[in-house]
Amino acid sequence: MIKYLLSFVFLLTMAGVGVYGALALWYHPPFGAAMSEAVSTLWMLALLLVAFFALRPAANPTERRFAYILGASLIGFFFGWWSTVQPSGARDWATDVSRPATATLEGETLLMHNVRDFDWRSETDFTPRWETRRFDLGKLSSLDLIADYWMGEPIAHIMMSFGFTDGRFLLWSIEARRTRAQSFSVVAGFFRASELVYLAADERDALRLRAKARGEDLRIYRVKTSPEKIRAMLLAYVDEANKLAAQPAFYNTIVSNCTTMIFKMAKLTGSKIPLDWRVLASGYFPDYAYSQGLLDTSLPMATLRERSKISPRALESDGLLQPDYSSALRAGLPTTPSSGP
Repeated sequence: MIKYLLSFVFLLTMAGVGVYGALALWYHPPFGAAMSEAVSTLWMLALLLVAFFALRPAANPTERRFAYILGASLIGFFFGWWSTVQPSGARDWATDVSRPATATLEGETLLMHNVRDFDWRSETDFTPRWETRRFDLGKLSSLDLIADYWMGEPIAHIMMSFGFTDGRFLLWSIEARRTRAQSFSVVAGFFRASELVYLAADERDALRLRAKARGEDLRIYRVKTSPEKIRAMLLAYVDEANKLAAQPAFYNTIVSNCTTMIFKMAKLTGSKIPLDWRVLASGYFPDYAYSQGLLDTSLPMATLRERSKISPRALESDGLLQPDYSSALRAGLPTTPSSGP
């Protein structure tokens, strides 16, 4: 029984590491992109041969021992190489994610660097513009959760937008930082294909891109929380963005994405919110926020969800400039008290 159990564990390990390693070698070919398919195939064949010689009934103990040692060595070499794949921050980035946000705090003035304010005519036709903007923290007044549904209800990109009494908004988007040659891939996000980036953007930039250029389903939920928590959340974004600019990190589809990083920052502000599966299933993140009393619970969630859809208004308001654009998107949205969890 012990022999069969060990054989099963060995085979399962070979299969798991084989598939993971093949994809890792595909996305990070050590001998160049032209060799990615060949290297991945050779890796899988090597582990299959090891498993065959280790588990074949006619193998003698010496052959099995050699196969186990060879398999362990291959796995050790793979993870040794994998540990050398590190984020750099210096790659040929796509234009829209080329400048991560950073900020400095001067008393009550937040000086934001690299605020993106692109003029999007289509996803590939745009006028790039990066700005430095000043925000008075004394005028910070609201926080909105914005969900962008681009692949059905289970999957959404979550953004947070901070409103000020002068009508301006500062939107934060945590994204996979792509190179010019890359497109976003959920699978690639498991294999260090992209780095993490904190983008600060004008709402007209971030929301026109998604509603107009991509035709996606946008929903704005007004967050119900205290002014102190809103301020703490904004400063948590600033702190994490500054840290990331100094020390790059990889994007990961599960553990380092738009919702898990928001959850992490919320915990850093002292919010006592439990971990939940809806933090990972990003499309249901608004439902999670609702269950924690962070949205307008005077309405059923189904009603709140429908009333929060703003893509039609975004298209109708396409010609407006700020702050009229952001104001038009929120016309008719359910309002919530400023106090909450």
